[in-house]
Amino acid sequence: MKTKDLVLCAMFVALIAVGAFIKVPVPVVPFTLQFLFTMLAGLLLGPVNGALAVVVYIVLGLVGLPIFTQGGGPGYIFQPSFGYIIGFAVAAYVTGRIANEKSRPGYRRLLAANFIGLFIVYAFGMVYYYAISNFVINTPIGLWPLFLYCFLLAVPGDIALCILAAVIGKRMIPMIKEGRLG
Repeated sequence: MKTKDLVLCAMFVALIAVGAFIKVPVPVVPFTLQFLFTMLAGLLLGPVNGALAVVVYIVLGLVGLPIFTQGGGPGYIFQPSFGYIIGFAVAAYVTGRIANEKSRPGYRRLLAANFIGLFIVYAFGMVYYYAISNFVINTPIGLWPLFLYCFLLAVPGDIALCILAAVIGKRMIPMIKEGRLG
């Protein structure tokens, strides 16, 4: 791994951590900027380095750094919202893979990558939330409340972040690939 790649990965780990604390309180699952920075990690760093940045963020949070939305530590895996964090890593990889198939991806490709990433994050997040709530921590949630609180209330903001990430990605991907950044 080149020094530039290490620095960019570290920068995205920091951005994701900061994004956890830039939040809009929404019931059950808060709206944060983590999703924006995990998407951008995939788009700008590529699938492997983008996912690596998210995995490093997850590991740092699980070893105890309070960088998740509600703290950190190994017990965080029992937070119902931890599934979204797992989804961030998978989505960063997939988003990066789709976007970086072309050296200069257009808005359509970037938006498609971001919306597929959004689907992945919500799929992981909602399934994990349901499983942890109903079978581990004994705070049952039905399917309709799950859909309402973990999707309907949160997804409009994330759709806007998908569009914003596509605009940023369209401008920055060529700069990173051509070495004009760093």
